[in-house]
Parts: sequence; C-alpha cells; structure tokens
Amino acid sequence: MKTGFVYDDAFLEHDTGQGHPECHQRLQVTNSHLQSLEWFHQLQQITAHRIDEEWLLTTHSKSYVERARKACVDGNSWLDSMDVNICKESFDISLLAAGASIGLADEIINGSLHNGFVLARPPGHHAEQDQAMGFCLFNNVAILARYLQKKHGVGKILILDWDVHHGNGTQHSFEEDPSVLYVSTHEYPYYPGTGAYSETGKGRGSGATLNCPMRAGSNNQDYETAFVQKILPAIDSFAPDFIIISAGFDAHIDDPLGHICLSTEFYSWMSLRLMEAAEKNCQGRIISVLEGGYNLSALPLCVAEHLSVLAQISVTK
Repeated sequence: MKTGFVYDDAFLEHDTGQGHPECHQRLQVTNSHLQSLEWFHQLQQITAHRIDEEWLLTTHSKSYVERARKACVDGNSWLDSMDVNICKESFDISLLAAGASIGLADEIINGSLHNGFVLARPPGHHAEQDQAMGFCLFNNVAILARYLQKKHGVGKILILDWDVHHGNGTQHSFEEDPSVLYVSTHEYPYYPGTGAYSETGKGRGSGATLNCPMRAGSNNQDYETAFVQKILPAIDSFAPDFIIISAGFDAHIDDPLGHICLSTEFYSWMSLRLMEAAEKNCQGRIISVLEGGYNLSALPLCVAEHLSVLAQISVTK
C-alpha cells in the first residue's frame, strides 16, 4: 500500500490572530508528532501547489473569489463572518490549501499511489459558493471532487465528512448532483444548523445526501451503529469510483468545540471501514483532507491513527 502525504510550512502563514481555535499550531504540533514516528518516513511526500483559479470556479462564484482576494489584499481582519479571520497572506494560502490535494489526486489516478492524506489549512467544508463561513474560505474537498471528475473523468465520488460540524458548503455544492454521494456524521443541532436527517438532496440529486445527525454526548457505539446500519450500506449501494474524506477530528471527546465523545482509537475503526469500502468499490482510492480538530494534544494522535490505517502500518499500542 503506497500512501502519499501533503504538507507545507506555508500553511502556517494563514494568521487567524491570538486565541483563534483554527490556529497555525494545529499543523505545527501534528506535523511534529508525525515526523517523530518511525513509520511516517515510509510515506511518499507530495508537494503542495497553488490551485489554478479556474478550478475555484467549479465551486465558487467569480464575484466571491474576487471579494476574498480583495479582502486579504486590503488587510481586512475577517471575511463575511467574524469567525473567518484573515490576513494579507490568507488568499494565497487558501489557494495552496485548495490545491494541496491535486497533485495527490494525479498520483493516485495514474497508479503511483493508492491513497493519501492532506495536512493543510484553512479548512474548507463550510465554505459556500458565495460566502466564507466557519474558518473556511474555499471548499477544498468540493473543488477536489470536481477536479477528479472534470480532469480525470472519475464518475461517482463519495465524500464522507466525519467532522463534528456539518459540512453545509459541501452538501450545498452537490445536493442536486447524483454523481456525488455526500455523507455526514455531525453533532446536531449545532453549528451551522444544517444537516438534519431529512436533508437528502434535491431534484436529480434526491437520495444522494445522507446525514447522520448525532446528539451531544454520542460515543463510539453511536457512531458504529450509524456506520453499520446506514453509512456502509449506502456506500456499497452507491459503489463510488473514488472516496474523499473530510477528516475533521473535533468529534474527539477532548475537543473544545464539540460535545461528541469519540476516542482516539475510534478514528482507526472508521478509517478501516472506509479502507474496506474503497478496496471493495474503487481500487482503494482515497484522499483524506484535514478539516477541524482543535485540541492540540488529541489532534496529532488522531491524525496518526488515521494515517497509519491508510498506510496499513501495524502500530504497537
């Protein structure tokens, strides 16, 4: 199993200000922990490149892209909502985050890699077509899905989002598109307020959205039940040609921004189930992209659990 890994120190330059939970230390501590693991150096390092802006327009409006650019160039402190803190460098770093998975996708499609993980920021799954939300400027996974379809002719794509917050932007990007199955586990009701079980897609995309809202306090067993009874059957029925994971780790029991009680080890369990689904349906092709995760002690451990499964590394506990 060949697994790629994408990271760039430039992601640290997106300055969200003192006290903001989506801080550069998230990536610093995670990358440092990964570098300390003996098996990590078996992974293939893939260079991140800024995305060509034409690909942004597969998901975002031109007017929004220009507004985001201007806000950063002008030195504004936030974009659209006061939780999307920005600096002068944020537009360029967001282009790098959106493009970080593109080279990885190319390598997987040509058979050089089986799967890979992208350690990047800012996150993306809340970003709407015309609006920044929830720490997100551009919707990294939505852009990746369209790239896979338009550049490489990939047919059906599964996006599995296990962040504690519902990926409203991703759902809205594909809710009328039957070629993309969007599946989300998330705390509900909670920010951003979307993701009810009744939201199943619209028009031609009816049935291609599966929300599994979780009550505050939900634990490993609750998530396992959702996977076994709803998510895994839906994946097999859809039979994706490629799997993208919106890998937020803020459903961890110690995360300050959620009220879900997943253990560190449970991220291995979910990762294994998606690996099995990928092997069954799409030759093991998975790209996992970091979303949330705000406990600086738990996040590196959760990422390591997830990445070790992707790379099929046997880790001694």
